[in-house]
Amino acid sequence: MGLRAGTIRWTAALGTAALLALGAPAAAHADTAPAYRTDLRILVIDDGGPSVAAITAELTAEGVPFTEFNYYDHTRPTVDAAFLTGTLPDGTVEAKYQGVVLPAANALGIDAAEAVALSSYERTYNIRQLDASSYPQPSNGLNWPQNPGYLGALDGMTAQVTPAGSAAAFGYLQGGIPIEDNNPSVTESYGFLSTPLTSPATGSSFTPLVQLPIPGSTAQGSLVGDYHHNGHDELVTTFAYNQYQRQWRLLARGMVDWLTQGVHLGFARNYLSVQVQDVLLSDNRWNSTLKCTSGDVNCTPVPGSPEAAPIRMTPADVTYAQQWEAANNLTLDLAYDGSGSEAVTAAAGSDPLAAQFAAQAGSFRWLNGGYGRQYLGCVQNTAVVPWVCSTDANGAVQWVSQADITSAVQTNTAWARAKGLPVDAGELVTSQYSGLALAPQQPQDNPALAPALTALGVSALASDGSAESAARQVGSATTVPGHPLDLFHNVATAAGETDEYNWTYTSAAQGGSGACTNSTTSTCLAAPLDTTTGFGSTIVPSTAAIALQHVLTDDPSPLVLHQAGLTEDRIAYPVLDQVLSGYRALFAATTPVVNLRLADLAAQQRQQAAWRAALAVGTVTAYQVGQAVTVTAPAGVAVPVTAPSGSVQVQPAGTAATAAGTAYAGELSGWLLPASGEGTVTVQLPSPAAPQALAPNTRAARSAPARSTATAPVTAAVVPASVARPVPLGPGDQVRIRAGKR
Repeated sequence: MGLRAGTIRWTAALGTAALLALGAPAAAHADTAPAYRTDLRILVIDDGGPSVAAITAELTAEGVPFTEFNYYDHTRPTVDAAFLTGTLPDGTVEAKYQGVVLPAANALGIDAAEAVALSSYERTYNIRQLDASSYPQPSNGLNWPQNPGYLGALDGMTAQVTPAGSAAAFGYLQGGIPIEDNNPSVTESYGFLSTPLTSPATGSSFTPLVQLPIPGSTAQGSLVGDYHHNGHDELVTTFAYNQYQRQWRLLARGMVDWLTQGVHLGFARNYLSVQVQDVLLSDNRWNSTLKCTSGDVNCTPVPGSPEAAPIRMTPADVTYAQQWEAANNLTLDLAYDGSGSEAVTAAAGSDPLAAQFAAQAGSFRWLNGGYGRQYLGCVQNTAVVPWVCSTDANGAVQWVSQADITSAVQTNTAWARAKGLPVDAGELVTSQYSGLALAPQQPQDNPALAPALTALGVSALASDGSAESAARQVGSATTVPGHPLDLFHNVATAAGETDEYNWTYTSAAQGGSGACTNSTTSTCLAAPLDTTTGFGSTIVPSTAAIALQHVLTDDPSPLVLHQAGLTEDRIAYPVLDQVLSGYRALFAATTPVVNLRLADLAAQQRQQAAWRAALAVGTVTAYQVGQAVTVTAPAGVAVPVTAPSGSVQVQPAGTAATAAGTAYAGELSGWLLPASGEGTVTVQLPSPAAPQALAPNTRAARSAPARSTATAPVTAAVVPASVARPVPLGPGDQVRIRAGKR
């Protein structure tokens, strides 16, 4: 769907440039047909619209190889037999693509030479086609969207996976697919609902996989359906979407599985780890009168006032946290700083909080947060506001030394071990993510950080996902970007959170700070929230929705909050509860959230990076012959494979085969390395899970004259351009706000 004059146009057949005349590839006789292989790669023909972009974003996230070109590019390749197939030196026929993505049904025309070549290829080699978004009509197995039918906004509706959809590719879902409606004044989702043809052509059928009730009718309209015709299958999608919307995120995995018939390179999980920072420390409190954090410059609270009391967890909070973990089958990651406990002990003689944590140490995962709340980047000059990096007489930036970084890490490790806390020395969360670059004051990493991490053996380093979203290497460590929950570190009550939320996200005219005005990372509330009801009515659902968005993006990164959220009103739990309850309402029990510790998240980031690098330089070869999948990748690069349950990785003679990954979402998937002494990964698929025949389908290809132009398009349907832009889930939804400004 290309954007044209503020609208998206869906057509039954897009106009084509002049094409060379070509006939359908002739199929060999079954008795003499050579062996053939199907390369594990997707062909994506793009139109510049958001729906194809959503599909390629999913392929990229999972690690599925694909070849993409824009339909309107005059230098693009011609889709013909030579482009789609080849012959290897040993005579094996090569089917170059295991699936095809088009922007719409009949996007190459109906009887145009390219369309004929593609149809013949799909029929001959049992290749499926996914139409990103199409207008319903008889040529794609559907009635026109009328009597009954519907054209218009889908915002706020709930689609349903059909029994056929559950059996086909969407069985990992509970069934209901709520369609977003984040802003009543914006059309966010748009689609066309119609019913399958009652009298399709002989040999054709249309099976709805996801459907919606047609407004004003008792009939169900297809939203996603399998159109079987001319000897192959086509997934017809009749709504527009972008890669950020929840309805797409729910369907994305199934779309890829349907297209690839459940066999493809790539690995996907829904990750949910919760990292709690500043544990054992105390945090200064938000001052609702002065609109600042107590203790900051010009923010001195009245002695003895509530604002003067710092925020720190209590022993009861530890017990509550452990009980919450047990009830939700989720373990919290606690980034601790032992200096907080030592300060309390020095003042009061003992620290009941540390004692309670020690008694329940095995209930949590412990992360080294550094000792003494030290800033480990440049030496800060706090005599000015905002602070700047100190410089020497020659103007050179002064940096915290490697020795000081090492001391902060080792001292905290030793403190934890002395208290019986099981800490992994390979994981680190520096105070304020210090040491890493921090714009604008410190635009580069502390040069001493990388060698310090390497000497300490740190392999996983927490980083700020709002500042840098991609993982990277810093010495021996892989950074793991965290997604901060929109819960402030300096509040512990619902009223305090709402007050600071109002200050942050309202304009100066509304009594707020005005920081949200013209911001690139936030928007302004229409009006301040009620400090009594606003937390539950607005902050919890919007913060939970943003958090769930991260969970659904196959992103091995944690959600981040501070210890203040686990004490007093315990404001973090309503948000986390809503994330989990929302998730469980959407996904089947076969698809649980994956709760990994920081080191394991870093390992996932490293594997993803190595795999993407190998794909980028073309050093991966992968194909399927019959029920066997063979993959060759650079030495040491693990191969992500998704395959039906029962698939096994073939081992050397005399060694039993092993499962090709672990069970998730009703299939197997894993990161596989070649068996000892082998140079390839070989996976044997169960029969008959993969319907690919051992030789090409010998049914004669439908003959059609080559044409220079496609069949004339039907009247195009206009889709609001707003569908292409994600609507923020809340004023702090940085991901969507940034995407909408691109």
